[in-house]
Amino acid sequence: MREKPVILASEEVARSRIFRVEQLQLRFSNGVERTYERLRGKAGGLGAVMIVAMLDAENVVLVEEYCAGSEAYELSLPKGLIDPGEDALQAANRELQEEAGFAARSLEFITELSLSPGYMSQRIQVVLARDLYPSRLAGDEPEPMRVETVNLRNLLGLLEHPQFTEGRALAAMYVVRDLLQQRGELTL
Repeated sequence: MREKPVILASEEVARSRIFRVEQLQLRFSNGVERTYERLRGKAGGLGAVMIVAMLDAENVVLVEEYCAGSEAYELSLPKGLIDPGEDALQAANRELQEEAGFAARSLEFITELSLSPGYMSQRIQVVLARDLYPSRLAGDEPEPMRVETVNLRNLLGLLEHPQFTEGRALAAMYVVRDLLQQRGELTL
């Protein structure tokens, strides 16, 4: 395993309500020094969850929400921050109720994913939610989210949908699809 670079200096160069930009001075094991920048989450943040919510044995719940980064309404999996006092499974069930109007009787941690580890420290916990039932909680969303479904057997077809672009969501659904297939719960 390679030796990690030594952090010679670290300085916060910008801050917003939810992000901090940090500049790092690094020295690599071969003596080369470089300046890197990274986007950090809010100090004391507890992380986030992304929920692969199975409406039935094959169909996953997607929600449509406005995304400021792309300046468009996008389809993705329900997701959100873990609140103080919650674990990932509790946060997943709460976010699912707030965003999609379902709660789950069965929740299972699947994996953790990063978006762009070259400059972001954030990771997201992927949770499989099953045995759904209607339940809605008020959340922080500015407008109701439209709910759609996608069949796990047609994930490539989802890429043709002009409102679906999120790589983490696609990766999470592929992981769940393969896991369910390995367990014999889904045949392709």
